[in-house]
Amino acid sequence: MNIYYFANQIYQLSYAWPLYNEIGGSFIVRKHKTLLKFKRYLRGSVTPSKGIFPGTPKVKRRKLKNVSDLSGVILSQSNARVRNNSEISRSVFIGHGTGDKKYGGKAHTLESYQYLFVSGPKHMAKLADSDLHFPEKSLIKIGNLRFDDYVNGNISREVVMDRIGIPRKDRGRKTVLYAPTWQDGNGTLNRYAKRFCKEITAEHNLIIRPHHFDSHKVPALKLWAKMNGIKRVYFSNSNRITKSDTMHDFLISDVLISDTSSVLYEYLITGKPIIVANTDFSGLHSMPDGLNIMTIADTFNGRESILDVVNRNLSDGSASWKYTEMLNNCFYFNDGSSVNRAVDFVNSIASELKQ
Repeated sequence: MNIYYFANQIYQLSYAWPLYNEIGGSFIVRKHKTLLKFKRYLRGSVTPSKGIFPGTPKVKRRKLKNVSDLSGVILSQSNARVRNNSEISRSVFIGHGTGDKKYGGKAHTLESYQYLFVSGPKHMAKLADSDLHFPEKSLIKIGNLRFDDYVNGNISREVVMDRIGIPRKDRGRKTVLYAPTWQDGNGTLNRYAKRFCKEITAEHNLIIRPHHFDSHKVPALKLWAKMNGIKRVYFSNSNRITKSDTMHDFLISDVLISDTSSVLYEYLITGKPIIVANTDFSGLHSMPDGLNIMTIADTFNGRESILDVVNRNLSDGSASWKYTEMLNNCFYFNDGSSVNRAVDFVNSIASELKQ
């Protein structure tokens, strides 16, 4: 059985990685630059072999308008049209997050897919608010593939802290995760990163996880923090999808600060407090209250101390129930078996192709 995973950017492939670990396959990227990033960041992730990039999964550079010769199952994390031959292949849209930002590019491109993996009612509401329509049989209820390792306890807290560099003397402190989006969503990294470094690290550890498109700003931030004597600030790279997965950062953090990123909803799996940095961004989906993080999360508007906001949320031990309730409103199952459901479905459509 041939399985292919496509993404425009390396970080998007993190949404397919749990499935790849179960059934294998090969990857498709569109640009030479992305191909080199793939080989760099995924080096050593599979059984080592000889070459410049040992232990790299199979990857090829192709445009999706030229995949009519591929037989098997093509799973896409990007909003791009797959021009496959439906007689010898099946196309499945996974995407790369279900937040409140609208789909980039031409949303109706998604209607060209034969199947969609649906993560939950919020995903369905997002499709409806985008005026997208699909046959019922093409909508496959899977849940969030990335939740499984977190739910099943497959991530080691100590290993993650060792990897990110938090010394043992600071592991008794609370850890704040700041994961802003980029300019497509009015990301707040430029506005708040330095301020958060100064204020939050006075009492807590701070992990900054920029969006992929802002990752190039990390070296300058690191240098600035060092020159200003700021300690207990750490950086997580979204391109390192095997070693710096979002769920790893979720595990070792105690509270999240974000803006319009889909991590606001993924963080619900932790039951931990969420703070939304207000951006006044208007290009968001309209959601009912039960699917809208703004109805339960605290907000930061820049006028008060972020440390006070963080401490207020950390001290509110009674708030976990509202995050768990919204988690179950937004996502199907949350039972640690979403990857198994995806594997079963992929196997079922692959068997059809063999008949």
